Amino acid sequence: MDSSLSASTTMLTCSSKVHHYPPRSFRFLSFSLPIFRKLGICPKFLSKSPNLTVRSSSSITAKPSWEFQKKGRGQEQDNKLRALREIFTRPGVNVDAYIIPSQDAHQSEFIAECYMRRAYISGFTGSAGTAVVTKDKAALWTDGRYFLQAEKQLNSSWDLMRAGNMGVPTPSQWLNTVLAPGCRIGIDPFLFSSDAAKEFKEDISKGNHELVFLYDFNLVDKIWKELRPNPPKEPIRLHDLKYAGVNVSSKLSCLRSELRNAGASAIVISMLDEIAWLLNLRGNDIRHSPVMYAYLVVEIDGAKLFVDDTKVTPDVMEHLTNAGIELRAYESILSEIESLAAQGANLWLDTSSVNAAIVNAYESACNKYPWDSATKSRRKRTANLDSNGQSGGPCAVYRSSPVSLSKAVKNDAELEGMRNCHLRDAAALAQFWAWLEDEIQRDVVLTEVEVADRLLEFRSHQDGFLDTSFDTISGSGANGAIIHYKPESDSCSTVDGKKLFLLDSGGQYIDGTTDITRTVHFGEPSARERECFTRVLQGHIALDQAVFPENTPGFVLDAFARSSLWKVGLDYRHGTGHGVGAALNVHEGPHSISFRFGNITPLLTGMIVSNEPGYYEDHFGIRIENLLYVKEEDTPNRFGGIGYLGFEKLTFVPIQTKLVDISLLSVAEVEWLNSYHLQVWEKVSPLLDGSARQWLWNNTQPITKL
Repeated sequence: MDSSLSASTTMLTCSSKVHHYPPRSFRFLSFSLPIFRKLGICPKFLSKSPNLTVRSSSSITAKPSWEFQKKGRGQEQDNKLRALREIFTRPGVNVDAYIIPSQDAHQSEFIAECYMRRAYISGFTGSAGTAVVTKDKAALWTDGRYFLQAEKQLNSSWDLMRAGNMGVPTPSQWLNTVLAPGCRIGIDPFLFSSDAAKEFKEDISKGNHELVFLYDFNLVDKIWKELRPNPPKEPIRLHDLKYAGVNVSSKLSCLRSELRNAGASAIVISMLDEIAWLLNLRGNDIRHSPVMYAYLVVEIDGAKLFVDDTKVTPDVMEHLTNAGIELRAYESILSEIESLAAQGANLWLDTSSVNAAIVNAYESACNKYPWDSATKSRRKRTANLDSNGQSGGPCAVYRSSPVSLSKAVKNDAELEGMRNCHLRDAAALAQFWAWLEDEIQRDVVLTEVEVADRLLEFRSHQDGFLDTSFDTISGSGANGAIIHYKPESDSCSTVDGKKLFLLDSGGQYIDGTTDITRTVHFGEPSARERECFTRVLQGHIALDQAVFPENTPGFVLDAFARSSLWKVGLDYRHGTGHGVGAALNVHEGPHSISFRFGNITPLLTGMIVSNEPGYYEDHFGIRIENLLYVKEEDTPNRFGGIGYLGFEKLTFVPIQTKLVDISLLSVAEVEWLNSYHLQVWEKVSPLLDGSARQWLWNNTQPITKL
């Protein structure tokens, strides 16, 4: 992305009046900077676009996975690689290597089973990673959250590339090293953002290689055959206006104002959560994410939703018709893009998220028509339109999607829904922890999966519960150190009362989305465990209490959460905070709190972000996570005439004081913990009775620093 762009901000209401603070209702917000989608900013998320570049070193070395795991997963994975390589030489394919990313055609983090191609070919089931297969080698890149998981799941045919470690090459560097010059490297252009594909093309050109777009079929699908799961067919549902806060017509009107201001006559929206938010719809095509597979094209005078119409109920059809939205077949998106070019439409394209197939289709179609050469060569951020919203020829407007930022700044109704669902979620967690502690004290043997299932049961009894917001991370002892650990019934551990237990979980409710992590010990923690836990808690408190100038990007705050660990030479390999949708994806951009300083999106009033520092050793993992929303702070001074911001908590679940080394805490930190627990009791106890209420009382008692 073009990092030279201005970091200034323009925030527009429908009337184009400039505001320094978001109003408490709705508007589209435009940035004159690229929106960098979340790049590995917390223990459960990675970039929505295929991130093909990682930190590199002049030394290109990597340990193969068989150095860590001598026994592979069997002949099955080898047979898949063999079958894939046989396709390389087919007419119309003719490639020397093939890249299999994690994403679907919409750059989703979580995807439907039928699109889990990288997991199918490699056996690695983590949510983030890129597989690269040549005629005689296979390698998989993933980040620090998944190193241990990948070591267990990859067989000896695969080299594990630990992205971000010193000496580990990027996929392009690796291909430039292992392939002879002049090779053809194939990709499915629907699975790569346009930016990622162009960057990769430039990188492999250094080895004199050619990037080949294989439109006709995905090579992995060819060997998956009848075993491949069917595409999802779940019905779409309406998202009630009392939870959405703003109706569809108002959202579309503001978006069209943005189109006019940018000189665009249409925009392609491909991110599934953006479509769901803009249309006040929700789906069930992807586990944990209430979205539906679709594309949306919004024009100045109309809109088209590209979706499987069997998912559209009569109520949804009426809703769309009233908003002036036509239905089109999901598969017809490329023909629509070509038609827009033929009409001379200036198309707004967010090349960081829209896939390479769509962008290439538009650019190629523009070159088919007899526009003048000056028009054909334009790649602009704005365009000059006539009164009908058309220019002298089609011209792409390459800008970040305005929907992403507007969705991230929650309105009053969305914040109220988030507050309410978090209290119900807290009640479920109190019931769960009271049950689990009792079971452990009675020496009942429970597996990590059984514990996760029981938590789901408690949540399912809460009003408005729909689903978990991600696979529950239920890790006892060493499994807690696997940042994205997913217990499986045939291989998981039992919950050991003498070890740390990490539980990272969340729920999807009709009115909001939750995400919370707590680390506990059922016995007597060691001094080392208590020190590490306390330093993580100090980082959590420091970020929670942060006050910062408006327009501050999240990376500026990341050190707040690490400082206490840094003082003794400790750290963690993930970001500190990610955005969270309102009854939408548990991970959303464009903002984040991370050591990765490429994301310069400022934190704005109404944004929701997680606060989740951690620490991990071979035998245990620690993480403490609450969700926060950004609010205005009434500071006694306003240096430079600007406002200041801070955070308000959404999560209210006790933090285990048994694990706290009080001697390390300052008086102010002790006061923060006691104040937090008082709030937990006052807000959650009215929702509980019996043993759960007693558990909450026991675990919210104040502590004293002697």
